[in-house]
Amino acid sequence: MWKELTTAISHFNISADWIGIRAVKETARNHYVRDGLPKSNGKSLTMGAMIEVMVNGSIGYAATNSLTLSSLQNAAEIAYKQAIAASEFWIYPFNETHRPKVVGEYNSPFFEPLNSISPGEINDLLIRICHHLKINDKIVQTTAHINSSEKETWFVSSNSSEVYQKIITLGTHFGVIAQDGAIVQQRSNNGMYANFYQGGWELLKQDNLWQRVQEVAEQGLELLTAEDCPNTRTNLVLAPDQMMLQIHESVGHPLEIDRILGDERNYAGGSFIKPEDFGKLEYGSPLMNITFDPSVEGEFASYGFDDTGAKATREYIIKEGILQRGLGSLESQSRSGLPGVACARASSWNRPPIDRMANLNLEPGNANFSELIADIEHGIYMESNRSWSIDDRRHKFQFGCEYAKLIENGQLTKTLRNPNYRATTPEFWHSLIQVGNDSNWQMYGTPFCGKGEPNQAICVGHGSPVCLFANVEVFGGG
Repeated sequence: MWKELTTAISHFNISADWIGIRAVKETARNHYVRDGLPKSNGKSLTMGAMIEVMVNGSIGYAATNSLTLSSLQNAAEIAYKQAIAASEFWIYPFNETHRPKVVGEYNSPFFEPLNSISPGEINDLLIRICHHLKINDKIVQTTAHINSSEKETWFVSSNSSEVYQKIITLGTHFGVIAQDGAIVQQRSNNGMYANFYQGGWELLKQDNLWQRVQEVAEQGLELLTAEDCPNTRTNLVLAPDQMMLQIHESVGHPLEIDRILGDERNYAGGSFIKPEDFGKLEYGSPLMNITFDPSVEGEFASYGFDDTGAKATREYIIKEGILQRGLGSLESQSRSGLPGVACARASSWNRPPIDRMANLNLEPGNANFSELIADIEHGIYMESNRSWSIDDRRHKFQFGCEYAKLIENGQLTKTLRNPNYRATTPEFWHSLIQVGNDSNWQMYGTPFCGKGEPNQAICVGHGSPVCLFANVEVFGGG
C-alpha cells in the first residue's frame, strides 16, 4: 500500500503546498439475537481514500473508493479545485506547519483474532445469553449483540509522512425488558452499547459473564416492584457506566474547539465555554481531573496518531477543576490560539477529519466504594444510562438511569426505579465532593458519538471511578 500511495502523490499534476492521502480498509461484523432467535448476521467491507490538498491557505478534500492511480489523481484534482475556490473566502490561512511530517505505527492489543470464532459459534453464545436472561415470564424481551471491527489506515503526505494504524475492536450488549401490567422496565449490561473495547475475542471470555447475565435479568424483575425515585435534592452517587455519559455530554462536547468557534451550531449547537475561559475557568471542584488519553491500552478510542498524522499524547483537559485545554486539532488550535490535542478524526475514508473526542477519562481519587458512601445519611446511587437531554450550549441537562439504590446511613438499601437527575454543567461539577479510587475505576466505550455535516458517527472511550455529588436535584417518573 505504501508504494502505491507515495507513487500517486509523486505523479499528481497539481501545484499544491501540501498533499495528503489517508487510505482506509475496514471489515465490520454484527450479530444480533432477540428472544433466542437470530435477527441479523452482517459483514461489511469498505475501502477507499481521502485526498487532502492545501493551497493558498485553504484545504480541499475529495474521496474515492478506487485506489488506482487515475482515480487518486482525479480526486486530487477535485480537492485542488475546491481549495482554490475556497481560498478566496478563508477565515484563517493554513500552511504546511499544520501538517508536520510524522512517521509511526500503532496496533491494537489483542490475543484471539476476530476470525478465530465462526458466526455459528457467535450465534450460539448469543442464543445462550438470551435463554439465561429469560428467568421469568415477566421478562418479555431478551436481546444480545456482538459487533466487531478490524480497521487499517495508511497515511502518507508530500512531506514524507508515513503512518500505519491497525485498530481491532469488539463490543457486546445484552439486556431485558420486563413488564407487569402497565409497568415496563429495561435493564441492560451497563446501558446501551457501553461495553466496547479494543481487543479480540478474548474480551468475551470474562469469568463473570454468566453471573452478570443472571444479575441483569434479576434486576430487571426487581425494578417491576421497586418504588419510584423520589423528587428531592440529595447526595448523588454515580457508577462509572453513568459517569461515561456525564463526561461525554457535559465535558467532551462543550470543549470541542470547533464547536466553540461556531462550526457545529447548525447541526448540534454551540458551547457555553468561551475562548477566554481556558486557563482560568473553574469548571468544577478541585477533585475534578479530566485527561485526554489515547494511550490507554484496550480503551475503545486509543490510537497513536490522529487522522491528520498528529501524534497523540496524554494531556490534562481539566486539572484540579481548572480548564486547561480544549479538544481541538492543529487547525482549530491555530484558528483559536488555544492549546488542544491530537483529535482530528474521521469516521470513514469518505469523511474529512474534524475535532472529536477520543478517550476522555476522569482520573481516580482516593476512596473505595464503602468509604465513599459511609458518611451519607441520605442519598441515591444510580447505574447505567437510559436517557439524556442537554441544551444546545451543553449547559443545562437532564439524564435518566436504568437502576438505582437508596443510600441510608452509609448503606445501600432498597431499589428505586425511573431514577433521573438534572443540573447545569458548572453547578454539577462544582458539587463533586468525592472521587473513587483505582479499585472502582472502570472504562467503557460507545461507537455512536454523532457530529458534523455530513454526519460522522465515531467511537469514543470514557473511564471513571464512582463519584459523589452533593445537593443534586433527582426525580422519578417513567
